[in-house]
Amino acid sequence: MKLSTKGRYGLKAMFQLALHYGEGPIPLKNVADDQNISENYLEQLVAVLKKN
Repeated sequence: MKLSTKGRYGLKAMFQLALHYGEGPIPLKNVADDQNISENYLEQLVAVLKKN
């Protein structure tokens, strides 16, 4: 199965959030750093997720 870059990065972000489930909010910078994702790009993805 092929995922778009947006889908792959979204999945990586969700994985990182799942790893820290129950620990409260974590900064996007931490997610970006841990998953090697551009923080700016991650902010755009999260904005779309929040909106929907």
